Amino acid sequence: MLTKYGIHMKGGVITERDADFCTVRIRTPAGVLPVEKVRGIATIAKKYGNGTIHCTTRQTLEIPHVSPALLKKIERALEKNGTPVGSERDEVVNIIACPGTERCKFANIDTIGLAKKVDAKLFGKEMPVKMRIAISGCPNACTSPMLNEIGVMGRIRPLRTPGLCTGCGTCVEYCKEKAIRIKNGVSVLTEEKCVQCGVCIRSCPYNLLKPEHHHFLISVGGRRGRHPRIGRELMTADSEEEVLFAIDRIINWVYRRAWSGRLLSEQLDDIHFEKFKEDIIREIRGKKEPPANTKPVIEESAEEKNPAPTGKTIF
Repeated sequence: MLTKYGIHMKGGVITERDADFCTVRIRTPAGVLPVEKVRGIATIAKKYGNGTIHCTTRQTLEIPHVSPALLKKIERALEKNGTPVGSERDEVVNIIACPGTERCKFANIDTIGLAKKVDAKLFGKEMPVKMRIAISGCPNACTSPMLNEIGVMGRIRPLRTPGLCTGCGTCVEYCKEKAIRIKNGVSVLTEEKCVQCGVCIRSCPYNLLKPEHHHFLISVGGRRGRHPRIGRELMTADSEEEVLFAIDRIINWVYRRAWSGRLLSEQLDDIHFEKFKEDIIREIRGKKEPPANTKPVIEESAEEKNPAPTGKTIF
């Protein structure tokens, strides 16, 4: 059972350099808010803060220079506005996401919708370490998913239909990885160089390149800061349901096994990441396997296959 702290102990309340004041961080999944709520935050900031709002690197809004004596009032006002106090301590903090397929021409997945689902399920969960989750619509990785404790990236594997390529070279021109070349009048992909961004698919003027596999790459244990580290690849998921299942399992694994006082990236081996990776892949693969047919197969007799005429006419 999680401890219920008062407003003064919430992770979204951050003591400032001048300890007589604090900054209040607001929960804004994927950094998206209706304009009505933004107006509400502006009114609250003017009334309880110093009249300014800070946009953070984790797509949240902060109201700076708040007197601790006003915290309960500002908490109630933010709750009424539908923008409650956020999280910043050893918890699941604000879920960040790029615009995704809602607006970005490079995106392969609905990042904002996925971020909101993760937020609804896990935001604010008390953890032994801080858990930052970032979602990117493509390998451009604008939200740096590989530098977060949990990263999700949308990818597409391109499929080239034999015999149809005109060799125009448009996909070669657009591929930033130099993974495509024209050979004998057709485009040829070097698999080792391909990052599965999907740009070649969208660039083909004749619509001859097709998406063979939409999927989500999930990584664990990345970090920013003074000693950045790339997260380790956990698995690829084929659907949002698998992503949500995997993230839930990661959170549960970290909650039960990780130690406080160390970043997750520093203890992946100690808490047996490779074993966890094997287990979750096996579990998801098991869910995909069709159920075994337990009913015996009964062969029809010759009479059943070709019943004798009854004298009735069937229309």
